[in-house]
Amino acid sequence: MSIRRLPEHLVNRIAAGEVVERPASALKELVENAVDAGATRIAVRLAGGGTDLVEVTDDGCGMTPEDMALALERHATSKLPDEAIENVSTLGFRGEALPSIASVARMTLESRVRGEEGWARVVDNGVVVSEGPAAIPPGTRVRVEALFERVPARRKFLRSPRSEFAACLDVVKRLAMARPDIGFSVEHDGRRSLGVTGGETLPDRVAALTDRGLVDNGVGIDFVREGIGLGGIAGLPTFNRGVADHQYLFVNGRPVKDRLLIGAIRGAYAEMMPRDRHAVVALFLDVPPDAVDVNVHPAKTEVRFRDPAMVRGLIVSGLRRALDEAGHRSQSAPESALAAWTQEQSPSPSGEGLGWGRVPQDEAPAFWSAVPTPNPSPEGEGLSLDQRSYALNERRSVFTPPPQARAEPAYAPPPETIDFPLGVARGQVAKTYIVAESPDGLILVDQHAAHERLVLERMRKAMAQGGIASQALLLPEVIELDEPACDRLEARAAELSEFGLDLDRFGPHAMLVRGVPAMLGQSDVTGLVTDLADELAAFDEALSLRERLDHVAATMACHGSVRAGRILSVAEMNALLREMEVTPHSGQCNHGRPTWVKLAHGDIEKLFGRK
Repeated sequence: MSIRRLPEHLVNRIAAGEVVERPASALKELVENAVDAGATRIAVRLAGGGTDLVEVTDDGCGMTPEDMALALERHATSKLPDEAIENVSTLGFRGEALPSIASVARMTLESRVRGEEGWARVVDNGVVVSEGPAAIPPGTRVRVEALFERVPARRKFLRSPRSEFAACLDVVKRLAMARPDIGFSVEHDGRRSLGVTGGETLPDRVAALTDRGLVDNGVGIDFVREGIGLGGIAGLPTFNRGVADHQYLFVNGRPVKDRLLIGAIRGAYAEMMPRDRHAVVALFLDVPPDAVDVNVHPAKTEVRFRDPAMVRGLIVSGLRRALDEAGHRSQSAPESALAAWTQEQSPSPSGEGLGWGRVPQDEAPAFWSAVPTPNPSPEGEGLSLDQRSYALNERRSVFTPPPQARAEPAYAPPPETIDFPLGVARGQVAKTYIVAESPDGLILVDQHAAHERLVLERMRKAMAQGGIASQALLLPEVIELDEPACDRLEARAAELSEFGLDLDRFGPHAMLVRGVPAMLGQSDVTGLVTDLADELAAFDEALSLRERLDHVAATMACHGSVRAGRILSVAEMNALLREMEVTPHSGQCNHGRPTWVKLAHGDIEKLFGRK
C-alpha cells in the first residue's frame, strides 16, 4: 500500500484524539486560553456534563477577526514569539486546541478587542458555516456544542453526565487554585456549582476549593533550594483522606499529575501516616524554564525535570520541615465531636461498650461467660503499698466511676490459658497492642487491625443474610461535600442502605445522614461518609456496590473499629481475643497486615541465653 498525505479534516480529528479526550479536556484548553489572554474573570457554563455544551467567557484581551481566522488553523499561536519553546511561560503554546475541538463539535467563537467591534465565527465539525459582527463585551466567548456527535465511536466511550461534570469541575478547580488573582464561576444545567472571587490569598483560595478545614489543619510551605521555590499548604498527617485525589500539584502555575511529585509527597509523609491514607496538599513549584520540559505530554499534564532527584529531595525536605514546625499539632475536632464527648461506661464481662459487645446475647460466643470479671477486693488485695494507699484515699472522697485509663488488675484467679488458642490478656502496651499469654508462648495483638477484621467479617455475614441493620440517629447529621461527591452518594443511596447507611441529598453541597450501620457503634459519621464518597469516585459505574463489597465494607469497618491509642480493660481485651478465635481470616487485617504475632517459649529462652 502506497503512502499518502492525509486530508486536513482527518488530520484535525487525529489531533483531536490526542487533545480532546472528553469534555473536561476541551474545557481545560479553553480555560487555559482565557488565563493566557489576561482575563480577570472567567465564567464557565456546562450542560449534560459538558457533552451538550461547554461555554467559556472571559474579559481578556480579545481577538481581531484576522486573529480569529488564524486561531482556527493548526499550529497557529500568539504564545511563541520566537523559536525558543523551552522558555514558554504560558499554559498553552502549540496552537492545536481550537482547530482540534472545532473538528469534532460545533464551535461558536466570539471575540472583541477593547475599542473595536466584536466578531463571531461558527465552525461545524471542521467546516466554517458563518461569520459576522457580534454584540459582546470586551473579551472572548467560546461555545462548544454537541461534542463527538458525529464521532459515535468516541462518544460511546464517554461516562455518565455526572462523571463528566465531576471531571470538568476538577479541571476548573485546579486552574483556579493556581491563579487566586482571577475570579472563576461554574454553572451546570442552570445551577451554580462553583464561584470564587479574584484577589484572594493563596491559602484562602486553596481552602475554598478543597476543604475549609485545611486552614486550621494545615501548615504553610515556603522553601527555596538552588533557585527552585516550593510554596503552598500541606495538611497535617492527621488531616488525611482515603484517596489521593486531594493532592494538587503545580509547576510554574501549570496543574500537573506527575508520578515523581506524587511519590515525593508519599515519601515525606511516610512515617507519619498509615499506608492506606493520603495527605491533602497543594504544592506550587517555581522552576527556571530551562530546568523543566513541559512539552512531553499531549495534554501537558506531565513534565520532565532536568534534575528529578534534586526536585524530589526539595519536596521531601520542604514538607518535612513545615510539618516539623507544626510540632504536636493534630487535626482539630469539630464542635459536634466535642459536644458528643461522653465518659465511657464500665465494660461488662462480654465487652459491652465496644462494637463487638453490641451483638445480641444469644449470638455471643458461649465462652465469653468464662472470661473473669475484674473484682477488686475492698481491702485492696493484690495492690502495691502505694496503690493500696491511693485506693483508701479514693474511698474517703466523693464517689467517682472506676478509672478507664488502664487495664484493671485481675483479683479473681486468672483463667487457664490452655483453653484458649490466643491465650488470656495480661496487659496492654503503648495503648495499641494487647499482651496475651498462651500455653506455649507470648502473643501480641494489634487491637485496631484485629477489630477491623472482626467488623468486616460481621458485615460480610450480615450482607449474606440480607443486609446490615441500621441504627437511626437521634439527630440527623448534615455532611458538607462538593457537588460531585454528593452526586455519587445520591446515585448509590439505595445500595448504601443495604449496608445500613441511610442518607439523603440535602441541597447541592450536602448529604443528610439519618442512620448508620448498627454494628459500627459510635463511629465518625463525617469521616465515614467522606471516605465512601472518595471510594465511589474510583469505582466502575457498571459495578454494583455488592460486587465491590470488600471495598465498601472495609471502609466502614475501619471507621467502626477500636482505634490505636485507646486503653482497654481486661474484659474488653479478652472479649476481642475470644472473637478472633472463631472469626475467619482474623490473622490479617483488611489491608493485609498481620493482626497478631507470637513469641514462643523457646524464642524467649534464646533471648535470655537459657537455650
